[in-house]
Amino acid sequence: MAEDKKQVMTAERLARNLGLLQAGSVISLDIITPAGQRAKYRTIFIGYLPKKYVLVQYPDLNKVGNFAAHIKQGVKVAVRGIVEGHEGAIVAFASVIKQTVHNPSRIIVLEFPLEVGLQSLRSSVRIDTEIKAAVVINNVKWKALITDLSLSGCQLYIEKGEQLKLMNDGLISLFIENYQGINLKLLVTICNIKHLPNAISFGVRFDEANQKQVERLLLNVMVNEG
Repeated sequence: MAEDKKQVMTAERLARNLGLLQAGSVISLDIITPAGQRAKYRTIFIGYLPKKYVLVQYPDLNKVGNFAAHIKQGVKVAVRGIVEGHEGAIVAFASVIKQTVHNPSRIIVLEFPLEVGLQSLRSSVRIDTEIKAAVVINNVKWKALITDLSLSGCQLYIEKGEQLKLMNDGLISLFIENYQGINLKLLVTICNIKHLPNAISFGVRFDEANQKQVERLLLNVMVNEG
């Protein structure tokens, strides 16, 4: 009897975590074939039936191309999505494709997951990334690459920027344009300057006033690159 109660509680917890994803939420769908081929697509979470299945929209056919042959029954997938209205959190789970449906619209039916993780965003989270950006230093705009990102700041890399004269605690403007639909202009503080052969790498701190914007960016990075 106790074992039955434990199973019910587990099922309720799974459904509760999965239920944090709203219908229409953007998710990433990471598909892994038996041969080890892998592809990741942005698509839409439709809904679920507890203990039965999860429904997601079939990715854009123009982006899937020949990989469509691998989106079939039995193939493993990993799903990650931002929880709307739940500050700084991501829902993530692994599953298997149960079937694909073509009418009335193209839908992927996933087996109901055995585990549904809820990952809260914390100030200690720092992830490697490659986000194209730009900075304005002494009224000159330089192309830059964000090589890691956290809630408190990020690391910037500028190729052929070894001659730049930077100072700790100096202020510069950081631009991120059209990353997953996100556009940001931030005033950031320079720290941890490292001169490299033919490049410069330096950290910047974000202002607390920009935390909501940075949080959204970090969540999107975690979903799409995690």
